[in-house]
Amino acid sequence: MRAMALAPGGNRLEPVERPVPEPGPQEVVVRVAACGVCRTDLHVVDRELPGVPDGIVPGHEIVGRIVALGAEAEGLAVGQRIGIPWLGHTCGRCPYCRSGRENLCDAPGFTGYTRDGGYAEYACADARYAFPLPDAYSDAEAAPLLCAGLIGHRSLVMAGAAEALGIYGFGAAAHIVAQVARAEGRRVHAFTRPGDRAAQDFARQLGADWAGGSDETPPEPLDAAIIFAPVGALVPAALAATRKGATVVCGGIHMSDLPGFAYRLLWGERVLRSVANLTRADAAAFLALAPTVPVRCAVETFRLGEANDALSRLRDGRLTGAAVLLPDAPGG
Repeated sequence: MRAMALAPGGNRLEPVERPVPEPGPQEVVVRVAACGVCRTDLHVVDRELPGVPDGIVPGHEIVGRIVALGAEAEGLAVGQRIGIPWLGHTCGRCPYCRSGRENLCDAPGFTGYTRDGGYAEYACADARYAFPLPDAYSDAEAAPLLCAGLIGHRSLVMAGAAEALGIYGFGAAAHIVAQVARAEGRRVHAFTRPGDRAAQDFARQLGADWAGGSDETPPEPLDAAIIFAPVGALVPAALAATRKGATVVCGGIHMSDLPGFAYRLLWGERVLRSVANLTRADAAAFLALAPTVPVRCAVETFRLGEANDALSRLRDGRLTGAAVLLPDAPGG
């Protein structure tokens, strides 16, 4: 099969030929129909996460149809369309797993980071961590739901019952979260790179009550803010934009170092917290919710061999919505 793998010692993907994977006892193999290009993939390729292995195949927003099942895989069938997300495995034994916090597992596996992901024609996954997908979405539209949607919604839940919500970094996750927040009756304030009028217009089209640069002051104090952009300097900026008792949620897996800031920005019982990974319960809840909003994913599609271009576009902020690879596209 064709795949795009991380070149040894480098920060680019290279095309490779690999055998089609064989499923283990509790695994499933899918033919990949679509795979979203997530900022976490960029952190993998740029080696900003610890211990990134040479030759890893990124991609954890996988939509595929099952072609093989392990002997102990249950609840799924050959030919069924499923989604494979970031959380690829948990130990089930550590204190976090035993207390319903498997997103904090001490010995996890992650799709596209510690095990090969979906930048390929086929992918193998633990069947217990894969999910049927809503029929309302095409393959390309469903892909961003599997991380941008899941992590975004977990971030929104962590933000609490905020009426005035700020979202910093208006990319794939933000454009999904904004739709859910508006459906819940919240006022959405979108913060983009300074001067990025296209992103600000996009946010307004999705119902944002206000959109401006991250260096601007919103028209009202925020009850909560979610930071998706991996920029540590946005933390004190977001705190400064909130009212007392507010929560600021850092929704990414990686962020540049936080600068020092005055304690008065945190004082007033403000809360600063991170969101780490997801649970299977998160996935089930959000995939049931998305069609009822209904969430609509804006996607730009690329062939498998164009993965480096898609990542470059994401790195430079030249995408509107989400990028999705289509391995079966002509010339892919």
